[in-house]
Amino acid sequence: MPIREGYGQTIRKMGGQSLILKFQYRGGMQMTIRILIADDQRLFRQSLKYLLEQEREIIVVGEAADGQDAFTLSQKTNPDIILMDVDMPKLDGIDATRLIMERESNIKILMLSVYDDDERIIRAIRSGAVGYILKDADHKEFIRIIKATHKGENVISPFLANRIPKVLSQIEGHTVSNKTTEPDSRFKHLTEKEKETLILLSEGKSNKDIADVMCVSIETIKSHLQAIYKKLGVKSRTEAAIYFLRERG
Repeated sequence: MPIREGYGQTIRKMGGQSLILKFQYRGGMQMTIRILIADDQRLFRQSLKYLLEQEREIIVVGEAADGQDAFTLSQKTNPDIILMDVDMPKLDGIDATRLIMERESNIKILMLSVYDDDERIIRAIRSGAVGYILKDADHKEFIRIIKATHKGENVISPFLANRIPKVLSQIEGHTVSNKTTEPDSRFKHLTEKEKETLILLSEGKSNKDIADVMCVSIETIKSHLQAIYKKLGVKSRTEAAIYFLRERG
C-alpha cells in the first residue's frame, strides 16, 4: 500500500527505492491536472515542467518536440491540457491542434508563442485552441490560466482581451468571405436557451456553473454548446465567447 506524505503525493517502495508519485484526490478534493508540453526547445520544456510540478495538483505526463509527437502522445498519455508551441518542425502547433481536436474534443489546448501578431492568434483560435499565452507571461499567470482551463472557464489572457475587437473582426472577415450568412443572422439562429448559455459562457462560467444557473444538467449544457458551435461556425468555448463579445459591441 502506498504511504501518503504531505499533500498531493504518495511514496511507493520499488526495489529498495522510493518512487514519489502525485496523489489524485477524488470526491470534493483536488484532482490531478494532466499536462502535455509540446515545444521544440528542450530547455523551455524542462523549465516549464519544473515550474508546473511545483503545483501539487499538476503533473506533466509527457513532452513532445514537434507537432507530430504531440499528436501521437496526446493519444498515449491522455492529458487534460496540452501546452502547444505554435512554431514547431514536422507539424506546427496549429495543424497539430486541428488534428487532435478532430480526434479528441475533450482535450483542451493552450497555444504558446513568443509572437503576439494577429495572424497567429486568429489561426490558433480557428484551429480549436481555448487560449493563447505568450511565453514571457508570468509564472503565476501560466498557473492561473491552466487551472481556469481545467475548470472549463474561458481563458483569454489580458493581452488578448485588449485586442479582441480587432482580432475578431479579422476572424469574421475570413468567415464571411466563405459564407453567405452574416454573423448577426447566425446569432439569431440560436434558441433562447442557447443564447442564455452563450451569455453565461462569455462571463467565464464553467459548464457546472451554467447548469446551476439554468437549473439543468451538465449534459444539457454540453448539448447547448455543441449546437452553438455548429450554428456559429466556431470550434471552442473561447471562440464562441469572443464571438458573442463582438456581437454585443
